[in-house]
Amino acid sequence: MTTSQSASGPSEDRATPDDLLHARTGTDVSPEDLVLASGKDITPHSLEWAKRKLSKEGPAALDKILP
Repeated sequence: MTTSQSASGPSEDRATPDDLLHARTGTDVSPEDLVLASGKDITPHSLEWAKRKLSKEGPAALDKILP
């Protein structure tokens, strides 16, 4: 016996809105957060990169990296 999804049920081809995808809780974004979100290792070089990016873009820098 097969089951079918009702027409009013969730659709798999609908995209999730961006505001539901981001996990930032309104707290400050640290350079370490930015480095880890970018998939890099925490090194002096990557921390300097993150500090520069945060000074230019603010907390939105993290939102740009996350899906």
